[in-house]
Amino acid sequence: MHIACPYCGAVNRVPTERLNDAPNCGKCHQALLPLEPVSLSDAQLAPYLANTELPVLIDFWATWCGPCQMMAPQFEAAAAQAPDIRFIKVDSDQARVAAAHFAIRSIPTLILWHEGREIARHSGVMQASQLLAWARGQIKY
Repeated sequence: MHIACPYCGAVNRVPTERLNDAPNCGKCHQALLPLEPVSLSDAQLAPYLANTELPVLIDFWATWCGPCQMMAPQFEAAAAQAPDIRFIKVDSDQARVAAAHFAIRSIPTLILWHEGREIARHSGVMQASQLLAWARGQIKY
């Protein structure tokens, strides 16, 4: 399975049976599958999505957004419980190209990406348990 490093962007090949062994990037040696959300920029998001075969849940948010601030701890809690899904945060004010590409009209907006395409979208705040149930219900393994 191919997984892009969320820190340096290097593409790593990890055998499926080794995904639960806390693999590190071969280039920068950071955790490939951190159990917390990772922030990505405009320049980082497209290559990350193109080179990661695991499902990716993207949280489009902004610092001034009250509901986004309420959603942040729920998103973090969900990330800690789901090593099989990559959790990415994208600040829509800083990553305007990505926000435009994904047609973000309200925040927080969650986009679930898998196998090279968007498979689901949700706008608004969810509890961690709801978020995980929603995401896992969309993914066809």
